Amino acid sequence: MKRRVIYGESNYAAIVRKEGYFVDKTAYIAKLEAIENPVFLRPRRIGKSLFCSLLRYYYDLNEAAHFDELFGQTWIGQHPTPSHNQYILLFFNFSVVHVGRTVGEIEHSFKNHCNTILDALRTVYPSLLGEMPALAMADAVSDNLEKLLTYIQSNRLPPVYVIIDEYDNFANQLITGNRDLHYQELVAADGFLKTFFKTLKAGRERGAIANLFITGVLPITIDELASAFNIATFLTLEPGFESMLGFTQAEVDHLLDDIYREHELDPATRNEVNALIKSNYNGYHFVDPEGEALYNSTILIYFLRYFVQYREFPKRLIDLNLKVDLAWVRRLTASNPQLTAAFVEQLTFYNHIRYDEVLLVEKFDVSQFFNPSFFPISFFYLGMLTKEDDFNLRLPNLNLRQIFVEYFNELHQIDVSTRYAELMQTFVNNPNLECLFAGYWAHYISQLPEAIFQQVNENFYRTTFFELCSRYLSRWFTWNVERSYPQGKSDLEFVGKYHEKFAGLRWVIEFKYISNSKLHTEKINIERFVLPVEDSEQIEGYAQGLRQEYPEARVALFVIYCFGNQGFRVFAL
Repeated sequence: MKRRVIYGESNYAAIVRKEGYFVDKTAYIAKLEAIENPVFLRPRRIGKSLFCSLLRYYYDLNEAAHFDELFGQTWIGQHPTPSHNQYILLFFNFSVVHVGRTVGEIEHSFKNHCNTILDALRTVYPSLLGEMPALAMADAVSDNLEKLLTYIQSNRLPPVYVIIDEYDNFANQLITGNRDLHYQELVAADGFLKTFFKTLKAGRERGAIANLFITGVLPITIDELASAFNIATFLTLEPGFESMLGFTQAEVDHLLDDIYREHELDPATRNEVNALIKSNYNGYHFVDPEGEALYNSTILIYFLRYFVQYREFPKRLIDLNLKVDLAWVRRLTASNPQLTAAFVEQLTFYNHIRYDEVLLVEKFDVSQFFNPSFFPISFFYLGMLTKEDDFNLRLPNLNLRQIFVEYFNELHQIDVSTRYAELMQTFVNNPNLECLFAGYWAHYISQLPEAIFQQVNENFYRTTFFELCSRYLSRWFTWNVERSYPQGKSDLEFVGKYHEKFAGLRWVIEFKYISNSKLHTEKINIERFVLPVEDSEQIEGYAQGLRQEYPEARVALFVIYCFGNQGFRVFAL
């Protein structure tokens, strides 16, 4: 049987019934039952909605007849808890709440969404709620919710299990849109949102609600609602739940084993696929920086769907939906261009930035969110930065590095679109690294302001060169940055795609940097500069590991020295 790689589907039952691949996270259902009112925050597109759907089908008493069909092959199906299919299910998805011009318009959309769901329960559970009086769509959601809970308790009906997906979606749009007054009105003590959460809290305390599960992206809004909903248990930074969303390496390996076997993919491509997905979709550490990194599950499935269907890599390895994150970056950093540039440059040049662990775990409000000193924390919750160690955050993978280089180019008004076509076409016809890098130097480096060269390093040249090449050469190549070998990490590698004209080609490039001041102080002559022996030995060490892993590859080794903005040398070993 060939199962399907289904991308963009957040309905668990649909995946099962369409015979889609599913990474089994159901063991966490049992773990969650020991948690009161769990709140779990994760970035966009990492599987929150699918997990909410999983809980929905597990607890909904209407789905009891389908339990074996939906869960028979899962961990929880083999180890069911007594609570499965025992509750009236109340599922809200706040991502559909429309953000209008006023808070009144937001409340109107909130009412339409929530009241429609609340009133529909009479037809969803006719034997239990069919006699319940109809709810008025114009009434406050909190009032209608209270009527439902009261009816359930007075008639001794099964309690409600409440799921709220993307609890802060519409609030975040106000925050990132700099609509502070509207946001403060939204979370006011007498506002509709706080009243709604007060009703949830009261229903939970008297037993009409069995439990709640809430997902979102940022902790700001739930902190603002603390007085109305101070019963939440935050699992976001707890070690036992770090891998509840996102894929571990073992889960990815098992998934690929099944895909390769069932779709009869060429096993010779497996190593290349492993390396590519690890560099582009892995690297997330939400709790323990020394623990196992996680894959962004949704973006990985985007790649696998294309790979299985066409037997080749997609031209663009970044899901276009991920580019939406660049809009978040712009909104968050628009208030102070100078400090924004410093933040983006720090990550572009060094790929790490300091953070305060206290700020990460304690409450913060919307005013802090836009403070440049708080950017690392904000971007951590948005999924653009991840833990490097206990003191630094970093960009997790090549996809995010590309996004930040794009923003760096935008901030400095660097043209990356109109002057490179001839250079890249020449390279495709006659691949010559020195000519390619010379074009990058002439067209890209020449646009940079002089002040940049007081702080650049080899990582800057490596990352911007990679990002530029990826714009034009992605049909033929993928890239590795800092790939690990027994003797260290290589700087940059060009990897010819196995299904294109440069299949088997692997270029390993080591970057070195000498500043303008050192160039002047030590009176270095660029044209007469000789490659140090230790540089040759360093890159030869990487090549040894590469040749063992890919014995058939056509390996070429290069060291590129960049001398401030004065010039460069490409040494081919």
